[in-house]
Amino acid sequence: MFTFVAATLFLGAFLMAVGTIAWMFLLYHDKMIAALQFEPIPHTPVYHVRIRRPRAADAVRVSAVRVPNGVFAA
Repeated sequence: MFTFVAATLFLGAFLMAVGTIAWMFLLYHDKMIAALQFEPIPHTPVYHVRIRRPRAADAVRVSAVRVPNGVFAA
């Protein structure tokens, strides 16, 4: 009797696993085919944008008031 119950449970679990795999193949068949046929986008030349901000080297710079080093020490 134990052998019959064990065999029935094993067969039920096996059939459920096979059914799950078959159901997933049917459900995701289109996505699997699309993933297998996917071709990556070819790399085209990338346009590099260079932003130039000339410094005000010739202009007169106003220097900030220098704070002694010990002011911020606790």
